[in-house]
Amino acid sequence: MGKVKNKSKVGKVVKIILLILLIALLIFVCFFGYRMHKNGGFTLKSFLATALGQDENTLKNLKRINILVLGESGVGDGYFLADSIMVCSYNPQNQQASLMSIPRDTYVGSQNKNKASQNYLASYKMNAAYRNGTNIDETLHLVSNMLGIDIPYYAIVNTDLLIQIVDELGGITFNVPIDMKYDDPTQDLHINLKAGEQLIDGNKAEQLLRFRHNNDGTSYPEEYGDNDIGRMRTQREFIQATMSQVLKFENIGKLTKIIDLCFSNLKTNLKVDNVKDYIPYAVEFNSEDLQTGTLPGVPEQVNGIWIYTYNKTETNKLVEQLFKDEIDMTDEDVANIVGNSTTGETVKDNGKRIELLNGSGNTSKLKKAAEELQKAGFEIVKTGKTSTTSKTAIINRTGNPANIEEKIKDILNVGTISTGEDNAKVDFTIIIGKNYQTK
Repeated sequence: MGKVKNKSKVGKVVKIILLILLIALLIFVCFFGYRMHKNGGFTLKSFLATALGQDENTLKNLKRINILVLGESGVGDGYFLADSIMVCSYNPQNQQASLMSIPRDTYVGSQNKNKASQNYLASYKMNAAYRNGTNIDETLHLVSNMLGIDIPYYAIVNTDLLIQIVDELGGITFNVPIDMKYDDPTQDLHINLKAGEQLIDGNKAEQLLRFRHNNDGTSYPEEYGDNDIGRMRTQREFIQATMSQVLKFENIGKLTKIIDLCFSNLKTNLKVDNVKDYIPYAVEFNSEDLQTGTLPGVPEQVNGIWIYTYNKTETNKLVEQLFKDEIDMTDEDVANIVGNSTTGETVKDNGKRIELLNGSGNTSKLKKAAEELQKAGFEIVKTGKTSTTSKTAIINRTGNPANIEEKIKDILNVGTISTGEDNAKVDFTIIIGKNYQTK
């Protein structure tokens, strides 16, 4: 009888404990759910933000992050060079991500290249500056100065890490651009890939990313980018395909393993605290929006040494496109710009006088927009350039609501409509943003 009572008491205790646990669980779920709601609703981003202890103010404090990524490879004699060099950049504020390839033979010496010795030229290629990783700080300094941007972080990747990540994802579907056939027993490098879309496992990924030319000397077609330029393009496109695979919802469960692989195999000055706040925003990044490019320049042979001479003017343009932050201007910003500008002589007041400002960074977009507006009977009384913006803006400056701005929006197929201060010489100010399409 005593045993029955004891069992009964135990049962009651268990029920009470379960009830307490259930209540605690409900409280946790409610709290967690509330935090997720505050972080933007029940999305993957809000889930991760909540799990990482973030709140709605976290994004406001995140800045663009620039990382120098080096692919390390051995070249014999016990030393390593940076076989591939890329600058990765991500800004969560506007979901802008960029990747620039830097040819490993890029000349970074201070001496006149035409007067420099062979030894000096060879020592001051970008990959040689890295030698054995002993000059990583110098490499960071060289790239930062060359591009004119701050790059505080580096990550050195070896081939084994790449193979493991690709295999962890179950392979990457990728369109191999050409037949690749190359054998180099001295490097234990054997490449044998057929052109066309296929599943690339870790072993094939190494072949794909190391390929420069076939044994018979043929390489990528000129329009694709010959030898190193073609290889860098393939590397960027494969990275883009890998990003797309990583960010698929079905692979979210593999993120922990991939992050562990990275931090256990990478040589880097990045800490978890440097990057964890970016994760909820990065998972929502569309890999198709990744902007890529190669350091502009030309390969040439100088004093018997092949080097890559970069073009400073074109490099500045590409850096502006890839790494400079866009500014979405307010009506007040626009009003200030327009208020400080002057137009030509006042034309007749027909409600169709346009001040057209280029905020896209692309002059062809401004030209196309002007052509389309003029075809529709609008008068372009002023053109100019303004700060880069992602959004096209249409500002009514007549002082009266009108349907004309809707017509303008239809012509451009894009545009945020707003009202600005009256202007005696301008009926509408249009700022062409990056979202304006010329096709």
